[in-house]
Formats: sequence, C-alpha cells, structure tokens
Amino acid sequence: MSRLILRIVVFLGLAAAAAAGGWYWWQQQLNRLPEDIASGNGRIEGEEIHVATKFAGRVGKVLVDEGDMVADSQVLAQMDTAELDASLARAKAEVARAEQAVAEAKAQIAQRESEVRLARQELDRARILSERGYTPRQRLEQRMSEHETATAVLVASKARLATAERSVDAAVAEGRRFQTQLDDAVLKAPRAGRIQYRLANAGEVLAAGGKVATLLDLTDVYMTIFLPTTQAGRVLIGSPARIVLDAAPQYVVPAKVSFVASEAQFTPRTVETRSEREKLMFRIKVKIDPELLRAHIEKVRTGLPGVAYVQLGANAQWPERLAVKLPPERPR
Repeated sequence: MSRLILRIVVFLGLAAAAAAGGWYWWQQQLNRLPEDIASGNGRIEGEEIHVATKFAGRVGKVLVDEGDMVADSQVLAQMDTAELDASLARAKAEVARAEQAVAEAKAQIAQRESEVRLARQELDRARILSERGYTPRQRLEQRMSEHETATAVLVASKARLATAERSVDAAVAEGRRFQTQLDDAVLKAPRAGRIQYRLANAGEVLAAGGKVATLLDLTDVYMTIFLPTTQAGRVLIGSPARIVLDAAPQYVVPAKVSFVASEAQFTPRTVETRSEREKLMFRIKVKIDPELLRAHIEKVRTGLPGVAYVQLGANAQWPERLAVKLPPERPR
C-alpha cells in the first residue's frame, strides 16, 4: 500500500513539474520578441536646467521649493539689488545732467548763430562803404575779423553740443547696463518644469554663476539604452519605440528614437548584466512625445527603471503585449 501511495505522489510531482515547465515555456514564448524588435534596459531621464545668477551677489529671496511645478518665465528667486538700485539712480541723474548740458549747448548755438548773422551784416555794410570810400580799410578788416571770430565760436558751440549728446548716450547706456543687471537679478524659469533641487537660501552670497535651483523639464523626457552592433545598425532616427516601466508594467508608453551614437562604446555599469557590460555597444536615446508628457505631466517621474523596445525595420510589427496602453489623462 505504501508503494502505491509513493508511486501516486511521484506521479503527481512529475505532473506538477511538467505543468510548471509547460507554463514557463508558454510564458517564454509570450515574452519572446520578434527578430525585428530590439530591447534594452535603462532609466527615465529628463533634461536638467541649472538656474544660476549671472553676477556675484547676495540672495534676497527664493520663492520655490523642491518638487514645485513652475511655469515658463515664473520668478524663482530674487537677488539683493540695493547697490544696483543706487547705481541706477546715479545713472539716471547723469542722464538728466547730460540732457541739461545739451539744452544749454543748443541755446548757445542759437546765440552764436545770431552773432554770426549780425557780424555778416556788419561786414557786408563795411565792404560797401569801403568800396565807396566812406569807410577806411582798417574798419573793413575789423568787421572781417569779427565775422571770422563769431563763425569760429559757432563751430566750437556745435562741437560742444555733439560732446553733450555723446554724454547723454553714454549716460543712457550706463543706465541700461544697470537696468540689465537688475533684470538679471530676477531669476526666472527658462521653461515650465519641476524644481528638482533647491541649492541656495536667502542671505547666501553666491559667486557669478552660482546655482540657485535645478529645474527638470518634464516635456523633454527620454530613456537611454545600449544595443549591440547587429541591432544598432538597423535603428534609424525617428524609429517607433515603446517604453515599459518596472513601476507600472501595465502601461506601454509610445516613443521615438531621437539619437543613435556614431561610435560604439563600453556600456556603463548601470547596465544590469555583466555579459552586456563586457560588449561594445551603441548608445540609443528613446524620447517620449512632449505633447503626451504634457497630457500626463503630474504622473511624470524621472529615475524610474524600465525597458525600451525599438523597431529595427520599416515593416516591423508590435506584438500585442506592446500595444500602447496609457493611464487616463489628468482632468483639464
């Protein structure tokens, strides 16, 4: 009786093992990719933008925190501008002084022109009287000298006007320089995105180029994978792709190939298997459509691992399990 029970147990065990093996083989067949589909593992990455101060100075206030969503041109931080405000006020005063000098120079020119006209009239009368013998030659020469002097003074007045006008231009340019520095002291987001790191606080003194925050552009998101030569040589810019994240395997995100390296390289340590790291591979960049990202902006997360799939030919067909499946869009 015990032998019969033992045979039954052994039979049931073999049957279970066969069933498990069959199920595993079936799963492998389901997961097997067509020959014209390549895959590689990677992580979701986004374009990082460092928001930094152009000039050295003290941070006045920082208006954002890590994780905040910001709009394009939104003010992120304000540098202390007390010294620049004083410099701009002084430049405006210089502009007013230079404009006053221009007005005075113009008034002098009007006066000198009147003097030149009078000297010319006196010279003409002296010349007529001299020709008729009513005025001595010395009187004529005196009128000629007076006319030449008045003309020279007029030329000098016009030169002073030109100098005064250049002074206005210089003062205005100096004011624009300080105004530009004041504008640059207001640090704005160059594009919409999420604040990834806040790197400075109010009161800190930063050198020129000091970083205040790091902005992540959530409409420029991609995954970098590495493919061997036999597959990379068949990948074209713009080839359709799919991304499946480990954190959400139920979704399949459409993408396109945006970059194919022109030279092979050793794969980085982030590639999981040692056999892959020991090969020369080509770097492939798979990018998600910005409009799709905008529709799901609140769900976009960088750093998540996953797998990217790439079509290797124009006639490639996606298997059913890689059909596009997206989460519902956020309410508008």
